[in-house]
Amino acid sequence: MSETSQSVAETRSMMDSIRPYLERESLAAFFVGVSSGFPYAMIGATLTTRLAQDGIEKKTVTAFTLAFLVYNLKPLWAWLVDGVRLPVVGALGQRVSWMLLSGLLVMAAVINLALVDPSASITATVTAAILVGIAGATFDIVIDAYRIETLKPYQLGVGSGMSQYGWRIGSAGAGALALVVAGRMGWSSAYMACAAFALPAMLTALIVGEPKRHREATTQRGAVEIWRSIEGPFTEFFRRQGAYLVLLFILLHKIGDTLANLTFRLLFDELGFTNDEIAIYDVGIGFWAYLIGVFAGGVIYAKLGLKRSVLLALVLMAVSNFSFALLAAAGHSNWGMAGAIGFENIASGFGGVVIVAYFSALCDLRFTASQYALISAGASVVGRFVTGTTAGGLIEKIGYFDFYILTTVLALPGILLFWWMVRVGLVDAALGTAGSDQKQ
Repeated sequence: MSETSQSVAETRSMMDSIRPYLERESLAAFFVGVSSGFPYAMIGATLTTRLAQDGIEKKTVTAFTLAFLVYNLKPLWAWLVDGVRLPVVGALGQRVSWMLLSGLLVMAAVINLALVDPSASITATVTAAILVGIAGATFDIVIDAYRIETLKPYQLGVGSGMSQYGWRIGSAGAGALALVVAGRMGWSSAYMACAAFALPAMLTALIVGEPKRHREATTQRGAVEIWRSIEGPFTEFFRRQGAYLVLLFILLHKIGDTLANLTFRLLFDELGFTNDEIAIYDVGIGFWAYLIGVFAGGVIYAKLGLKRSVLLALVLMAVSNFSFALLAAAGHSNWGMAGAIGFENIASGFGGVVIVAYFSALCDLRFTASQYALISAGASVVGRFVTGTTAGGLIEKIGYFDFYILTTVLALPGILLFWWMVRVGLVDAALGTAGSDQKQ
């Protein structure tokens, strides 16, 4: 082959690799992902910073993470999005109409959170945060259904990646915008500005329209059919060998990571970092480090396989917690913050790819949506509950250094349990039909 022909072939091969990312459906997945990420940021690190700067005590601040528990309950009402046709706007289609309604609900909830004064009423602030959680969880249900039904079968891999990138951009973008606006115009203006992040998903639904692969759900269901749709995924899962140990791993593996992640902004405030510094190092460097981690996760997963890549991810996430203990010991250090945040986000991006792949492989293809919703809910519920009820008190009692050492230790049971499951063959034995080709 001549040098010119080889160059043309390489260019064509590169374009073939890029083309799936530029297709209409993949771009739609990206934009709905942007909107999916921002409500989470509004009741996560952004609210933590706001409360800390308003002088709210640490144990009260960390209690607000209980608002995330609403996301763990979304399987309870997901059937409404499938089975209830909305009046008037329902003429636009089941998914489009629910996208518009849930988007408006999220915007209203975020604006409501903007208008409350935490220093005047903690109860009103808690209520407002929970409402954002309910609206955001509903938005997630609609966005996931819209993305899956819009993508063609061969686009599911690329579309899922685009959605994950969109989620990160929406979450980081809303967090950065909130910090910058809050430093100049106050937190109420910051939250109102961030409400606009709901628009990409709403506009995408209007422009792209109702998903071609959407199939109308039966709106008239008897009690027996409803019970079978709830009970079936559980029954199938717990018939598998090692199912209860897999469930234990799902519940335990992320306790240390969740406990640490939802307290980072408290540490930054304690060490005297400004909003601009947090925006540059936490949001800015963290964003690019996360993208690197996602890319590395895909490459390493392909080379090492499911079991070894998951085990590596668990170790990296534990070590990332230890890096914040070092930052707490070092004090106000921009280089220290950049290093800790960079490592944490690389580990999170890597873990997000390989552990989500493992959880996806656990699904039976007859119950993919129900089982994945339940697995993903279980993966974070314990960590969020522990964070909301104990994190602030622990920090006040033992200090930040010992607290992050504790979160590192809490990651060890998940690592050891998964290692043991690999050794005795339970990882392979418990895989669902979605992971039948992942036994490596």
